[in-house]
Amino acid sequence: MSQRGPQLPYTLVAGVKPCATGWLVAGAKLHGTTFAPEEPWVLETFTEVLDQRPAFATIALDAPIGYLENREPGGRACDREARALIGRRGAAIASAPVRSQLMEELEQSLDGLSAVSRQLLPRWREVAAEMAPYLQRNVYEVSAELSFYQLNEDRPLRWSKRTRAGQDERRALLARKIPGAERFFDASLPRVPRSHMLDVAALMWTARRIFARAGVRVPEDPQWDEQGLRMEIVR
Repeated sequence: MSQRGPQLPYTLVAGVKPCATGWLVAGAKLHGTTFAPEEPWVLETFTEVLDQRPAFATIALDAPIGYLENREPGGRACDREARALIGRRGAAIASAPVRSQLMEELEQSLDGLSAVSRQLLPRWREVAAEMAPYLQRNVYEVSAELSFYQLNEDRPLRWSKRTRAGQDERRALLARKIPGAERFFDASLPRVPRSHMLDVAALMWTARRIFARAGVRVPEDPQWDEQGLRMEIVR
């Protein structure tokens, strides 16, 4: 993810989330105190996200980075601690699969995974194929639920994002915190639900925090997987 081409007068950060047609990207330009979100767009593969030019200085990625080799109750430490943080909304954070499940195609080997997690496995495999420890200088695992928790002054949200009340709650938070957030409210992309647009805007906010070294690691002392990847969620 080295910078190519002429030096730019701004820095690019992005929130990135898997979607039905690839990877939903919410980018923003940073220059001093100026934070300028761009229109969201979709890239077909995770490789394209990493290969964007100009390159993203920080990518806040809503997908697992690092996998346990064996099952543990409640999954990785970061999954368990994230659930504990958001309390009543904890069920919204699923455990990452173990590494053998990530690569498995047989339905009977996917016991314990939610329907949503099973649907996302192909996207997660893309990330696993690309990730290496050095990329964690730029690519961070995040969670939209934790991003909204932070946006809400470290308080859990009241409603699910699948409800109208939940979407209104999230939209109000984003409007207060992010100049130009209406770009996400009004955006329309094929097969991308409105809840995804709200999520990726919150991830972009977290990317900005991480770039400014204001992000908080969950847990503070992360586990490491057998490929040398930190298993953490940053908010």
